[in-house]
Amino acid sequence: MNGQGRPCPFCSEGMANMRVGFYQFTPLFGEVSRNLDRVVGTLDQADADLIVLPELCASGYQFVSQQEVVRLSEPVPNGPTTQRLIDLAKRRRMTIVAGLPERGGSACYNSAVVVGPSGFIGCYRKTHLFFEETLFFTPGDTGFQVWDIGSAKIGAMICFDWYYPEAARTLALKGAEIICHPSNLILPNCS
Repeated sequence: MNGQGRPCPFCSEGMANMRVGFYQFTPLFGEVSRNLDRVVGTLDQADADLIVLPELCASGYQFVSQQEVVRLSEPVPNGPTTQRLIDLAKRRRMTIVAGLPERGGSACYNSAVVVGPSGFIGCYRKTHLFFEETLFFTPGDTGFQVWDIGSAKIGAMICFDWYYPEAARTLALKGAEIICHPSNLILPNCS
């Protein structure tokens, strides 16, 4: 709805009453279980249909070695972060988009999972790696995807992807009505 109580001309009928939010916090580096406890404790109180969490929200950011990345990376969808978020999404009847380091075969990716009331929906692997991320992560191979979550079609991109207009343009052309953007923005022009 727009400010005058009329349907928004840019929104689909289902999106008019959709409750969308984000939970921004400072994850403790390497403290996956503790970070997830914090996320679950907070989102258990949230009244939302869609919540976006930060980039690498489970592990924390700023890796300094490949060994750290390998140690903290998880398989998707069977890793502990995705499974815990699936349980939360089912219990709270919400869709969650969350960043985590993903292990896929011998590669590690800076990824975002999408989970909802029915379980695992999808995973996006960051395309445009930033600065030292290129030392530790493999560029994503999923392409920009759009998922229908019922009340809206959502797409995902991660942090530095937003510097490249084609990322958002591709998602829009594929039908995304909402672009979820887990981030850990550190550049001065990003705040």
